[in-house]
Parts: sequence; C-alpha cells; structure tokens
Amino acid sequence: MTRALEEISQNLLDAARKAGAEAADAIVLDGSSVSVEVRAGALEHAERSEGTDLGLRVFLGKRQAIVSSSDSRPETLTAMAERAVAMAGEAPEDPFTGLADPDQLAKTWDMQALELFDPTPEPTAEALLQDALAAEAAALAVDGVSQVSDAAAAYGTHRVHLAASNGFSGGYTRSSRSTSCVAISGEGTGMERDYDGDSRTFQTDLRAPDEIGRTAGERAVQQVGARKPTTGTFPVLFDERISSSLIGHLLGASNGAAIARGASWLSDCLGEQVLPKHISLIEDPHRPRIAGSRPFDAEGLPTRRRAIVENGVLTGWTLDLASARKLDMTSTGNAARGVSGPPSPSNWNLSLTQGDQSRADLLRDMGTGLLATSMIGSTINPNTGDYSRGASGFWVENGEITYPVNECTIAGNLRDMLKRIVPANDARPYLSRVVPSLLIEGMTLAGN
Repeated sequence: MTRALEEISQNLLDAARKAGAEAADAIVLDGSSVSVEVRAGALEHAERSEGTDLGLRVFLGKRQAIVSSSDSRPETLTAMAERAVAMAGEAPEDPFTGLADPDQLAKTWDMQALELFDPTPEPTAEALLQDALAAEAAALAVDGVSQVSDAAAAYGTHRVHLAASNGFSGGYTRSSRSTSCVAISGEGTGMERDYDGDSRTFQTDLRAPDEIGRTAGERAVQQVGARKPTTGTFPVLFDERISSSLIGHLLGASNGAAIARGASWLSDCLGEQVLPKHISLIEDPHRPRIAGSRPFDAEGLPTRRRAIVENGVLTGWTLDLASARKLDMTSTGNAARGVSGPPSPSNWNLSLTQGDQSRADLLRDMGTGLLATSMIGSTINPNTGDYSRGASGFWVENGEITYPVNECTIAGNLRDMLKRIVPANDARPYLSRVVPSLLIEGMTLAGN
C-alpha cells in the first residue's frame, strides 16, 4: 500500500505540471481503524473504517492554492490539478509561501530505529471486545462505582506519503492500540466520574485492561463528596495527568505562527528566562515507539532533537518555512499539515526536566492548597498570558489530602507561573509529552 500512496502522489504532481503549475506538493493519507464500545457487559457499538485522502498544493509564482479529495481515480487527479491551478491564478500573492530548497530536504532516515509500526497481526474484533469488557468489569468491581459510562478498545494504522516537485518523496506507516474506561460513582446529583486509558504503538506495551478499569473506578470513587474549596491564594500541584497543559501554553506562545502574527505573550522573551534555571524543555522527534516521532516534517525537512528551553532560557521559536521566512529565520523542521490546508508549525515529542522529589514529597511540603487532577475549559489571553481555568481535584491540609473538590477556578499569569514551577519525578516516559506533576506557589483559587 505504501507503494500505491507514492504512485498517487507522483501522479498528482504530474497532473499539476500538465495543468500549468510552476511547483507543487502532494500528500496522501491512508488509514484503517476498528473500535468497540461496551456497556453493561454487552457490545454497544462496533465500527470499522478505511479511507484514503489526497491533498494537492500548487504554486504560480507566489500564489498558492490547495484542493483535496478522497477519490484517487486518474480523472479525479486531473480535475484536482486543473481546479487548483485555476484557484491559484485568482489567489493573492504571499511573499512567504513556497517549497523548500532542495538542499534543505531530508535525504536519508532510519524508519526501523523509530519503530512507528507494530508488525504483529492486527487484533481481531473479538480481542478488542474482550479488552473493553475486562476494563468495564474491573471498574464495576470497585466498591462505590455505580456504573461505567464508557469502556472501549481500538486499533488503527495510518500511512502517509509526501512528494513535491523539488524532488522530495517519503512516507511512513504508524500503528496504535488503545483501551479506555470512564467510571461513575455515587447516585443522582452526587455522581462523580473519572477515567483511565492507554494508547501505544506496540500492542505488547499496552497496560492490561483490568488495570485501566480498576484505576478508573478508584479515581471515580475518590471524587465522591466533592465540594468547593476555600477562596484565596494557595499553592497548586498540577497532577501529572494534566501538567502537560501548562507546557502546552508555553508551546503555543512560542509557535512561530503566533509570533509572526504578534499574538504571543512570549514575543519579547527570546533568549530570556521563562522557566526555572535548572529546567529544560527538549523536543525529540526520534524517540522509538512514540506517537509524536517522525523522520521528516510536512515540508520534507529533516526533524531533529532541540532544546526549546535550555536551563530556563527560551532558545527559539517553533517554525515551518512560511513562519521562518516571515521572521527572517530558518525552519526548525516542525511543519505539520493535513490534506486541505497549508503547513503550519507544530511540536513533536517533548520532555521537561524532572525533579528529585516524588509527588508525595511535594504534597507533604506544600502545606495547604489544591491538588488539581482535572481541568475544565480555559480562558487564556494570548497577548498577556493571563490564565484562568476551571479545575477539580483534592484539598490538601498540612501536607495530606483531606477531601475532593470541584467547581473551582485557578488563576494567574503564565509568565510568572512557569518561572515558579517545581517538578516532581513522576512523568510517564512512554508519552509523547513527558511532563511530571508541577507545583506552583501563590495561585489564586476561587471557590466558596
């Protein structure tokens, strides 16, 4: 099938040339997935999907246009190319658009080292069903769980091939298998819910479904009796499950597209301290068996390991070709795209420096405050970094968890918050974003 994708992409480029395009690139995506959901010990929903999507981008000087389709017949490819060239002729000029220079392109890569695809056989629908049933049964076996709203298992493969008139051609295949469970405790207006789940590239790495179900059930039961916390200024420990959201705000603000628009609270912070001096944020797109790994970006540039923040200092922006040209910089090889839009900057695998204390150590030392385990909604000012998010979790007094809390708001400013983070050592190394629990002193809480 990989060969077929390459042929389709080359056929798209040939059609674009015949239609009058001066340059072009084509991306072809092909995937299949199977998923099952259970409820009350029986199959509730099963789905299998397969599909191929094509995207063609053409250039007439500094004018570009993009068309997409799910039909790969020759006549469709010709129609796509003719339509795209006609659209480009009417598009406004963009001085920053265009393909990569040939000397910028990735030339070689080691797909085996990345281990993006599990060669073991695809699981049967029955195997997925048994995983989902096992997760549900384990959750229901937890004392205090009243029901399981969702237990599911899935498997999928995803293939991509990119080709361009500058000479680039490359593709790869991914696989993933997952299990998830959402448990509910309590009754009526006192019901609380929580979840657990796991998704891996290699099926043998996946956690056991009964462990996932049991954890979801235990988390839901721990939320029974939740109430609003005290309003005031307190330390907040962002649990490892949600702490990566804080780093996500930093990544959004250091995205080259936001910087080029002038819509970032980090716009004047290049080369400045944005995290504590002993903490770095590393991007590594070459980690084996990790969902965010890739040998090249969506413009054919090689991906590479880099320090976004090194010893607390912001070292650079996340750039694709267009944003790099706007800022008079060089692309960092971080272009991502689908079939219907142009490339844009995106981050791959990330790891934040871990601390030397456990989450329990940070809880003990924080005194009185909030352990946040779930976030709800957000109001983030992209220009100032003002932060406000709904949260739930547990109230901590004298270093010990005392009762569950919900319906509270955490507020602060990201510029100040991120400089005060204290990391634990509990990050999960198999995630694409490896971020431990993070303690931040002096947060504003709005509860009772």
